Amino acid sequence: MLLAEAAATTSTYTSFDIYVLIFTVVILIAVIRQLINPRRNLFALGFAGVSLIVFGIMDYVMISGW
Repeated sequence: MLLAEAAATTSTYTSFDIYVLIFTVVILIAVIRQLINPRRNLFALGFAGVSLIVFGIMDYVMISGW
């Protein structure tokens, strides 16, 4: 019984995790739209690229904790 309680409390899932995944998808869409656009804004592309890398790492750490 004690082992079952310990195993149930190791999950770090919160409702905020869904928002992080949604933000990652939105940033991915922004990067794709910036790459498709013939007149690229390099600042926006760089900012979105760095944001996508940060959110990707954050998603990996978050999902590995579930």
